[in-house]
Amino acid sequence: MYRKYIKRCLDFIVALVALTILFLPLLLLTVLTAIKMKGNPFFVQPRPGYGEKIFYLIKFRSMRNTKDAQGNLLPDEQRLTSYGRFLRNTSLDELPELLNVLKGDMSFIGPRPQLVRDMVFMTKEQRRRHSVRPGLSGLAQVSGRNALKWENKLELDLQYLSEISFRTDCRLCFETAKLMIFGPECAEEVEITLDFGDYLLENGDIDEATYARRQEEARELLGV
Repeated sequence: MYRKYIKRCLDFIVALVALTILFLPLLLLTVLTAIKMKGNPFFVQPRPGYGEKIFYLIKFRSMRNTKDAQGNLLPDEQRLTSYGRFLRNTSLDELPELLNVLKGDMSFIGPRPQLVRDMVFMTKEQRRRHSVRPGLSGLAQVSGRNALKWENKLELDLQYLSEISFRTDCRLCFETAKLMIFGPECAEEVEITLDFGDYLLENGDIDEATYARRQEEARELLGV
């Protein structure tokens, strides 16, 4: 009953209330981020959601669009600003995702939405994580976030599927709030990690041909 009906209703109500209460702080962060990033304050990216349907996740930008002489974007760690690091460490960059929750693309608690190019490298079992709406936070995020290996994160996502309840979601919301207030144990852990495919290739779990084939699959799903 909770998973099928109540969870979505609570998500909608809480997101609506949160957006109303946080309107002025969100407006301030929008203006400040536009100044700091010298342009569009929002980062919008396609992600696989419920049933692997693609939706557009919205966040505050934490990296500048700095390019090299050939016009290619510089590596993430070179584009991440001190302001962007602050947004990520405090999870303030995630606040615009309240709009995704209100719309129904996401839930407050669930597996974090990964990239399409990560999804295509997951096994059939790992892709079961898409049988629920992705979340602003989840079991993996309060259990180590990117200090975890990819396999561990995906295992925790599947573990959450078998534990969905009002009590579990309340506990994870409380633990997420605690992390936002007191910060992660490792303040330098700010989501600069290898894509899942690159991780598997680097570890020798897949070959170059499989890597190329699945990257092409991701591009087809995105229509690029």
